[in-house]
Amino acid sequence: MQNREFITHTGFFNKKRLTVLGTGIGTDNIDIVINELDAIVNIDLKTRKPKKNKKKLNFIRIGTSGALQNEIKLDTFLLTETSIGFDGLLNFYENRNSISNLEMEDAFKKHTNWKKELSSPYFVSASESLLKKLEKNTVLGTTISAPGFYAPQGRVLRLQLADKNLNEKIESFSYKNKKITNFEMESSAIYGLSKLLGHNAVTICSIIANRVSKTYKENYKKNLENLIKKVLLDITN
Repeated sequence: MQNREFITHTGFFNKKRLTVLGTGIGTDNIDIVINELDAIVNIDLKTRKPKKNKKKLNFIRIGTSGALQNEIKLDTFLLTETSIGFDGLLNFYENRNSISNLEMEDAFKKHTNWKKELSSPYFVSASESLLKKLEKNTVLGTTISAPGFYAPQGRVLRLQLADKNLNEKIESFSYKNKKITNFEMESSAIYGLSKLLGHNAVTICSIIANRVSKTYKENYKKNLENLIKKVLLDITN
């Protein structure tokens, strides 16, 4: 099925039924995807009322990402323990604080001297059960989901950055001996909405660039294919 940039394939792998969905870029698209997938299984579409018995879905994001620490090598499979939302999406939902790591959020805002003009960042952890299924041959990390490709990730063309030192502050931040490892653009909404709705979520990315060492993997698609195979095997065996 396809509607606009959303492309869906449902089938079987190792006798397990899976849906693979291309969402396009950004947490705004994820807002549509997670809410509507939940509606399919947990709302009676005739009465438009929530069902009494709720279904729990497993969301696994597979993607590409850029590393923010020098020691993270290209082609690393990075599994996100905590996702940081720069997008502000979760701030529009009730009970946002109940599923967020507020202590880590406060430490980050103080460390970066977070500008009041920016959306307040939120910090949400992955599903422990999905982390365990996928952790073999991965590096665990803390991932920022940016609301854009350029200024929100420290890139400059003609428009200048509101905080020229933000990336350096991000790279130097540490919370309980864990540093921020990478940028991508969807995980925070997947983690946040899944937690609020009672689903499981995790993100695993192939590192195709390192922002510190200024290295980039030109032919990254083969390793991404290897990552897809790994995930399929890990979740169906």
